[in-house]
Amino acid sequence: MAGTLLRSLWSNTTRTSFSSQSSPSYLKFGHSLSSLRGFSAATAATGALDSSLDPNRLRNVAVIAHVDHGKTTLMDRILRQCGADIPHERAMDSINLERERGITISSKVTSVFWKENELNMVDTPGHADFGGEVERVVGMVEGAILVVDAGEGPLAQTKFVLAKALKYGLRPILLLNKVDRPSVSEERCDEVESLVFDLFANLGATEEQLDFPVLYASAKEGWASSTFTKEPPADARNMSQLLDAVVKHVPPPKADLDAPFLMLVSMMEKDYYLERILTGRVSSGVVRVGDKVIGLRKTDSGSEKIEESKVVKLMKKKGTTIVSIDAAGAGDIICMAGLTTPSIGHTVASAEVTTALPSVELDPPTISMTFGVNDSPLAGRDGTQLTGGKIGDRLMAEAETNLAINVIPGLSESFEVQGRGELQLGILIENMRREGFELSVSPPKVMYKTEDKQRLEPIEEVTIEINEEHVGLVMEALSHRRAEVIDMCPVPGNDGRTRLSLTCPSRGLVGYRCVFSSDTRGTGFMHRAFLRYEKYRGPLGNVRKGVLVSMGYGTITAHSLMGLEARGTLFVSPGLDSYDGMIIGEHSRDTDLDVNPVKAKELSNMRSVNKDENVKLSPPRLMTLEEAIGYVASDELIEVTPKTIRLRKRCLDVTKRKSQSKRAKE
Repeated sequence: MAGTLLRSLWSNTTRTSFSSQSSPSYLKFGHSLSSLRGFSAATAATGALDSSLDPNRLRNVAVIAHVDHGKTTLMDRILRQCGADIPHERAMDSINLERERGITISSKVTSVFWKENELNMVDTPGHADFGGEVERVVGMVEGAILVVDAGEGPLAQTKFVLAKALKYGLRPILLLNKVDRPSVSEERCDEVESLVFDLFANLGATEEQLDFPVLYASAKEGWASSTFTKEPPADARNMSQLLDAVVKHVPPPKADLDAPFLMLVSMMEKDYYLERILTGRVSSGVVRVGDKVIGLRKTDSGSEKIEESKVVKLMKKKGTTIVSIDAAGAGDIICMAGLTTPSIGHTVASAEVTTALPSVELDPPTISMTFGVNDSPLAGRDGTQLTGGKIGDRLMAEAETNLAINVIPGLSESFEVQGRGELQLGILIENMRREGFELSVSPPKVMYKTEDKQRLEPIEEVTIEINEEHVGLVMEALSHRRAEVIDMCPVPGNDGRTRLSLTCPSRGLVGYRCVFSSDTRGTGFMHRAFLRYEKYRGPLGNVRKGVLVSMGYGTITAHSLMGLEARGTLFVSPGLDSYDGMIIGEHSRDTDLDVNPVKAKELSNMRSVNKDENVKLSPPRLMTLEEAIGYVASDELIEVTPKTIRLRKRCLDVTKRKSQSKRAKE
């Protein structure tokens, strides 16, 4: 009760301070860079610092939220408010897979100008699998905008990103988004505000962090307000109040321009012309084009110099375009070209510096998969990158740009890839497919820990929103996966909807998303985030049936599939190639069944009423890459090529498989 009263007092104080602000005006994007970042000849000669390098005019802010709560749409509106030319919606999603799937995969940095201040904005992913992107950029900023859906409230990933922001001492600005929805009322916003306050308190926030400012917005309609409203006045239908709040509540970076230059690399990308482009926040000093710099990295014994070079080019993203700059000062977030060895977590510094900055600490990976050479009978037909050496080089390059992925070389040209979830590793495999790689991938394995002779496994926090009629089906399926229900309540503003909060082992959630979508007829929502390591909960129940395994090489015929339809669900259609050990369907029982899908109809000189053209087969079940990753069992592999995704047994020979199963039973 005391906490609620305290929260209401803080909210009233915050709203009063916001409403007293003056009417906004904004600077037009695209001002001459020479007037903002340039150095005059006289200034360079005397060594005096340009006023544009003053860190007090900078604000470094990250936009953090749960998935689908409106971060990227909000960034579009902020860019448009500051005069940037946006070529399309979701302008910050520059990767092809991001635009195709409608999700943010990697963090991006851009800068906008607002009332003589420069705002460096960082857009972050919302999926738990890409949590490493949030962890490595939250240390670059002094403030954060926590976006929460006013209808859904704080969910699993909200807790994760907020914990990271509070850990670095940030004081987030709470933005309740989607208040224009009919189901969202002022009472609902007050309720969500209290839930967020409780979340802050549970995560150990300080008194200053608990006194967070609150704004209400509709990123879709492009406005934000310091007071609750559904229809703001015409002159207030913009993002000016949010930008004013950023300038007011986010402190400028504390930086020393006179100290030696230091920058911690937080992002890295490659360019055909400039090679490595390193992005990071300048911790101290000033850097100019042509300056001599060195690369440092932390070692067990201290710091080690890994390269010495000079700055070839300095760049900064302004809106949606990248422009060159002459110099950058402490507190700014910039891109630098000229060094070929440093990567994420390393330090770029002046030549006299000998100590590297502390690197970013990331949460450990929770699952692993083994990538190997495609050794199936159909290998080499579709792809161009086939050898283990090329696969290894590509994986090592990925691990260099994405710290959340670890690559460990194994035996016989195989590599163990460790990551946060099946979606993250699925994105990596999809990118490799599009680059012409062929590879075989093992099913995901959970990474266990052992403490005090006890086996610990990763536990995830799961939030599910479903229709009431599907509750029993979902609860039964999750009980086989060792899930434990924490809370169950109706969804505010949605009659007939129920929200479940559960904890479940990561291994139990592998492959469940497809089953969940089928059980809820596509009407359910499921969100998950890593919680902690707990004691092993025991073996899972029966979560999958057996499979139909091919024992013939050749072209699949409709005549053969017609006889196999009654045995289960088919994954293939007539005309495709098959080989011994390839999985062509799911058996209706719990055991595997060896079948011959290439058997052709015997020819004779007698006329037949029934012809192959008259065979009518049910449409096959086509699996996406993520579904295949969640479907395969421990004795199976995924064959990935640029054109097809096939499932197969690890051991292709049927006789050897039978002898191995007999030995396992004995």
